[in-house]
Amino acid sequence: MDRRRLKSMKIALEALEARYRSPRALDLDPLRIPLAYSGPWDREVAAWVAAHLAYGRVAPMLRAIQGALAPLGPTPSQWLRRVDATRARGLLAQALEGWVWRFHTSQDMVEWLLAWKQLDEESLNRGLEAHLLPAEGRSAEEALSTLVQRLRHELPSSHGTRFSLPDPREGSACKRWRMFLRWMVREGWPDLGQWRTYPRESLVIPLDTHVARTARLIGLSQRKTPDGRMALEITDSLRRIDPSDPLRFDFALSHLGILGDCPGARTLPSCANCPLTALCGTGVTKRKTNSPPLP
Repeated sequence: MDRRRLKSMKIALEALEARYRSPRALDLDPLRIPLAYSGPWDREVAAWVAAHLAYGRVAPMLRAIQGALAPLGPTPSQWLRRVDATRARGLLAQALEGWVWRFHTSQDMVEWLLAWKQLDEESLNRGLEAHLLPAEGRSAEEALSTLVQRLRHELPSSHGTRFSLPDPREGSACKRWRMFLRWMVREGWPDLGQWRTYPRESLVIPLDTHVARTARLIGLSQRKTPDGRMALEITDSLRRIDPSDPLRFDFALSHLGILGDCPGARTLPSCANCPLTALCGTGVTKRKTNSPPLP
């Protein structure tokens, strides 16, 4: 991507970001649930749950997240820190009986909450940042892989836990882990920005079908398969636009598709006011009206 293209891309993405900087966009985003808590550790627990259940239809997904957190009360981190593991397992199993979200069962959620408790205790009640932090001799990808492999070994094997534990070194895009990291690390709207040591430039985009499609349309990636390599390629492109904050535009790129604002082909009138229209390379023009095709 040459300098002129980079400049055009930055201008267009900044305009797109401004469009989705609104409460309307957050209405259909699981991040709204962690944001509803005031305490930083409560937000982290809520984010730990919300990010890893963030798949499927939005409305029932949001209800499932709220249902999973409900037994912990208004301060979930305090509940997990106060109750010993054996008693917590019994109380949570009882409270979550009948809870389910697609691949995840109530037992999966009990173990997931207890995993946060264990990791938090190991970091002396400083949450999960230390377990995912890149350090000398360990990249961010290696840190994530190490934690995933540990949890695969320690958590009971089930379809739900396996679904929650993709490994970036096995080629996975790790969308839900990337989302959790973005929420916790980025300080800009709408993210939580609580982890001050984890470097923002090490974040990788949470790749979903919406981001993958838009990235191909505007030239952020040439790859066809939405996998780990595509996630890294898109992130590298965004890093050239904003080296210090490569995921600055992730929320807008994903919500362009989540909210149904991108039809996937250049179509009037819906595409006429899209900030990305001049960059869009669909090569196809469909008309919903008798208006002339886009140039």
